[in-house]
Amino acid sequence: MMNPIRRSALVLALAALLAASALLPAGAGAASGRTVAVTASATVKVPNDTATIGLGVKRERKSRAAALQATAAGLRKVIAAAKAFPGVGEGDVRTGRIDVRAVKQGKATVYRATEGISVTLHQPAKAGELISAGLAAGATGVSGPSFSVGNEEEAFAKVLAAAFDKAKERATVLATQAGAHLGAAITIEEGEGAELIGPHSFEASSEGGAAKGAPTPPTKPGTSKVKATVHVVFELT
Repeated sequence: MMNPIRRSALVLALAALLAASALLPAGAGAASGRTVAVTASATVKVPNDTATIGLGVKRERKSRAAALQATAAGLRKVIAAAKAFPGVGEGDVRTGRIDVRAVKQGKATVYRATEGISVTLHQPAKAGELISAGLAAGATGVSGPSFSVGNEEEAFAKVLAAAFDKAKERATVLATQAGAHLGAAITIEEGEGAELIGPHSFEASSEGGAAKGAPTPPTKPGTSKVKATVHVVFELT
């Protein structure tokens, strides 16, 4: 059995602790444990800063070797024109598949060789000018242009930040309605990953030589949409 003197001292100590805690301001000490969870999505339009264009060369000759040789000679001129074009850097020109096949021309058989290049252009508004330059250099086929966002990670970072800001705005409204103040974000989760939605494809394809004095085709890069969703849990104070 506890000594009466020690028991009295313990009661007095507990009373002092209770009195001290009653004097603490609201919110002091441990967190209240109250939270608010919010899900928000954002969509940001990002200017397309890249164009991809295909340029091809086709030649027909009486032998496979002659067809290949003529196609290679023509493609080298197209490659040189593409590399010299403003906005096309080192590594922005990539060759494609080489195809050689026998084709009938009446009773005779000739060999048709084709090869092409894919060109990445970092001044997309000049895509039409690049197409004209390629045709003038001897290209017999064109595909594109297709427009895109070059730095996707930067675009994703921008839309994730916008989604978080929207989540914080919604959480602030909810916290105010609950008579509380919004605290720090406790957890942040990206929902389903950011998504890049390019423009609708209006890609054109053509074959044939360049007509002298033909006008430069107009090109408008437009924008792409980037979407992201975030789930955020905020502390309430």
